[in-house]
Amino acid sequence: MQDVATFPTKSAAPPASRAECAALDAADPLAAIRDEFVLPEGVVYFDGNSLGALPRRTMAGVTRMIEQEWGQGLIRSWNGVDWYPMPHTIGERVAPLIGAAAGQTVICDSVSVNLFKILISALRMRPGRTVLVSELDIFPTDLYIAEGVGRLVPGSGRRLIGQDGPDLESVLGPDTAAVLLSHVDYRTGRLHDMAAITEQVHRHGALMIWDLCHSVGAMPIELDACGVDFAVGCTYKYLNGGPGSPAFLYAASRHQDSIDQPLLGWSGHADPFALEPGYTPVPGVGRFLAGTPPMLSFAGLLAALEVFEGIDLHQVRAKSLALAELVIARGDELGLDLATPREAGRRGSHVTFRHEHGYQIVQALIERGIIGDFRAPDHMRFGLTPLYTGFCEVWDAMDAMAEILASQSWRDERFGRHGIVT
Repeated sequence: MQDVATFPTKSAAPPASRAECAALDAADPLAAIRDEFVLPEGVVYFDGNSLGALPRRTMAGVTRMIEQEWGQGLIRSWNGVDWYPMPHTIGERVAPLIGAAAGQTVICDSVSVNLFKILISALRMRPGRTVLVSELDIFPTDLYIAEGVGRLVPGSGRRLIGQDGPDLESVLGPDTAAVLLSHVDYRTGRLHDMAAITEQVHRHGALMIWDLCHSVGAMPIELDACGVDFAVGCTYKYLNGGPGSPAFLYAASRHQDSIDQPLLGWSGHADPFALEPGYTPVPGVGRFLAGTPPMLSFAGLLAALEVFEGIDLHQVRAKSLALAELVIARGDELGLDLATPREAGRRGSHVTFRHEHGYQIVQALIERGIIGDFRAPDHMRFGLTPLYTGFCEVWDAMDAMAEILASQSWRDERFGRHGIVT
């Protein structure tokens, strides 16, 4: 593979013409990976930060499980093709993408359910500490789960950056049990300094939990090196596991024997087929498992993760930043209000602009086959998935944006009709 210097560095100017974009696409060391995905003709897809594109090999993987493993193997496949260990075997495929050594990552449930298990566990691991800390602008499900935990655990509560104090230090205290933050902000794309914040939280004697939904698969992550305690993440964004594909959960090995999570299902039992009435947790991270694994979803996720084999996440990150620089530069030309940090090291892999009529503008772009998305109250998001997004696509999309803004075609009433999903 070519060196990451193929892409403009943070000190170099972004491409100034479509011809320069074409040259970057031609030299792109990740260009061949695009062929791994089903991308409809005439569509420019900037929503991989919400739902990743379909990997071509996914259809074969799911079909094989349906027709052969389930259709022919029937119940024998739990042993015959090792269905039962898949929460662990697929977890080990995710582990290199998040900087985790073996034995610390499992695939199970959803991000919401996994957060519930971790937050309860964290409160139990820090007796006498009753407060969970997060931030007001984190993805709302994280707040909802923390609120639900507060209702279930007597005397517990939460403090939020942006509501109870202006920054993290102001809301930390001797009563803090754990801190939950999103590595990349779902609206603005702001990137937290994982190492520095984790160290800050540990100085206060609290546990650090990271939500990796908007960073995993788009950049290198180093959970072990940063001393992180717990992490969760979804697999249907940059990992392309498919709509609603199961989440992953990371628990540092140093904590695993002291974890007392609340959902005591049979998959987390030390001997599930002994069918004992009492519960004994399996050693290790597997004690976070609860119900029977959703095998058809696992088949799609397993195939999607194969795409990442041999890919250098530093190259992925370099391309992500270069694509973002181009979006930001073109947005500046159009006078758009940038919500994403300009400093490359402080942003993830999506770029967000604020606009009073952002919803209508995004709908007008989608009608032209340029699919981004909108997040209330006024955020237009453009997800830049380096495995299949090209520089010419970005250039053409921003040309379309310029036309829509100049003509004000977004004012057509059809673009103001809201669907349930924005």
